[in-house]
Amino acid sequence: MQLRHVESFLAVVEEGQFARAASRLFLSPPAVTGHVRQLERELGTPLLHRSPVSLTPAGLRFLPHAQAMVTAANAASTAVKDLRGTRETVIRVGVMAPGAAELTPAILRAFVHAQPRTHLTVEGLGFTDFLSAVVEHRVDVAFVRPAPEDERVVTDTLTLEPRILLTLAAGEFAGAEGVRLDDVLDLPYVRLPEATPRLLSDYGSFAKARNGMDVRWGVGLATSAQDLMTSVAAGWGVAGTLHSLGRYYRAPGTCAIPVVDAPWEASALVSRRDDPRPEIQAFRDLAVTLARDPELSRLRPPAPPGC
Repeated sequence: MQLRHVESFLAVVEEGQFARAASRLFLSPPAVTGHVRQLERELGTPLLHRSPVSLTPAGLRFLPHAQAMVTAANAASTAVKDLRGTRETVIRVGVMAPGAAELTPAILRAFVHAQPRTHLTVEGLGFTDFLSAVVEHRVDVAFVRPAPEDERVVTDTLTLEPRILLTLAAGEFAGAEGVRLDDVLDLPYVRLPEATPRLLSDYGSFAKARNGMDVRWGVGLATSAQDLMTSVAAGWGVAGTLHSLGRYYRAPGTCAIPVVDAPWEASALVSRRDDPRPEIQAFRDLAVTLARDPELSRLRPPAPPGC
């Protein structure tokens, strides 16, 4: 999907005529018509009625996505303007799945579009190395959760999300639309490796609400988000996480129940505090800009339902 095709679509919607849209874009009317037709072919459905110009149901649904794409591209262009014409560079991006949910791929796409001379590589991170990978220079930036407080890194908060409990759909909370912290603290939790940073193990077991009460650990051992969901599906324990992980990794037979009185937690982008490269600053600026964009925020699905 090409940005110029999306821009032509938006111009037609805003101007109400193909001719006026073409004049605004300094294109010929046939060129704008061709852009919209190509976009419709790619999406497999008409977006506009032609006489008079109006949105089809598909066009109405696509409109906020199109606006978000153009907003992201403009933000990316502004963020990397100081890098244009510089030599080719590489940014190694770590992702502890699912990162910052829908924002993660949106940020990657926008940065590549705005700065094609800066190449991005992506590496998956597990529960034990989501911070050490940055500190030890294995990756340059990382999308992680929860947001760490560590003097060795700079942390940019990207999302704030409600908390959920991952558990068996046929378990004791079957049919529940929500639970409270008092309901879940005594459950067995999927065990994480000993090398897991305390920040993550505390977050996954709602440690802040325990007032010193020990965690009951189940028999499972998870080193990644996929392992965590597999262990929950096997009945080896429950897990506390953010609602977007429940959307990305819902295994059959499991459910994601909102923990209604748990404080919301953040996902974040982290980078080394001592990394002075302008491309890293540009990547951070773009990520924060898109995280604050209301159009992209509106596209994020709601929290998953209960069991």
